Amino acid sequence: MSSSLAIRNHVSLRPYTTLRTGGPAEKFAVVRDVDELSTAATLAQTANLATTVLGWGSNVLPSDEGVPGLVILNRARRLQVSSNGEVVADTGCGFQELFLKTAQQGLSGLEFAVGIPGTLGGALVSNAGAYRSCVSEYLQGIEIVTDGQRQWVDPSWMEFDYRNSKLRRPQAPPTVMLRVSMKFPQGDRRAIYEAARDYQRQRIGKQPPPASAGSFFKNVNDHKLAASIESLTPGMRANGVVPAGFLIEACGLKGFRMDGAMLGARHANFILNVGGATATGIRRLAELTKRKVMDRFGVQLEEEVLYLGDWSAFAP
Repeated sequence: MSSSLAIRNHVSLRPYTTLRTGGPAEKFAVVRDVDELSTAATLAQTANLATTVLGWGSNVLPSDEGVPGLVILNRARRLQVSSNGEVVADTGCGFQELFLKTAQQGLSGLEFAVGIPGTLGGALVSNAGAYRSCVSEYLQGIEIVTDGQRQWVDPSWMEFDYRNSKLRRPQAPPTVMLRVSMKFPQGDRRAIYEAARDYQRQRIGKQPPPASAGSFFKNVNDHKLAASIESLTPGMRANGVVPAGFLIEACGLKGFRMDGAMLGARHANFILNVGGATATGIRRLAELTKRKVMDRFGVQLEEEVLYLGDWSAFAP
């Protein structure tokens, strides 16, 4: 693969992920605008080279065996916000930065983004959200490179679901998101900032300071289970939502340590690297957690964190 991009071989991904673990990228490039990102994606797709895009490296766990193909570090961060609510944003811009810029214009919708560590691109892949809101609600269009072609597509192309999209699923089409257009409703600035501060206070009380990837598992949607747990909030019971952290803590795993990895002592739905944990060790703790929750509650936890690279040799 030839281009003017600086491509390096066998670059450790530990400095580029919030869990500070995992193996090397087979090939690695840094891009700083959407044209460079488009060029890298087009070249890789034309050469049938697997492509992984990293933003701030949260919500991912690269295998100790490494990540084959090209890993692109996305530093494309241009962000245009209009007072009429229209936004055009590169996928490498910070998710929280997007909230701040929209809030300054009196635009509502992203208050929940305060304290979510990551970029807009990662938020889109996992349809990030909180407090019954999600980023996909405000999309109007997405510019992508797929099959070597650069084009704008409708948000329906992504097949968004709860903390999910087409790009998270097995056999997802080789695709790189470049930028998006969005539309936000007008709101009251004071109310916007007050809601954001309230969400931020809640996160500060829950999120741990050591290296983590954010919430490791998705919450469980199960009306029967939610109705059976009296300690859940009325809203959770009515909506059939059971927090993963509640289930993990109920299994006695809050603060549990194994091989340098630990389930959060503040909030059990965080897996932390507290002592040089390997990616394999972190995933083994995740699998143990899933087994314990299944045995106790009969539900299968599903990871919010994405496993990157070659996990073919993994054994729980």
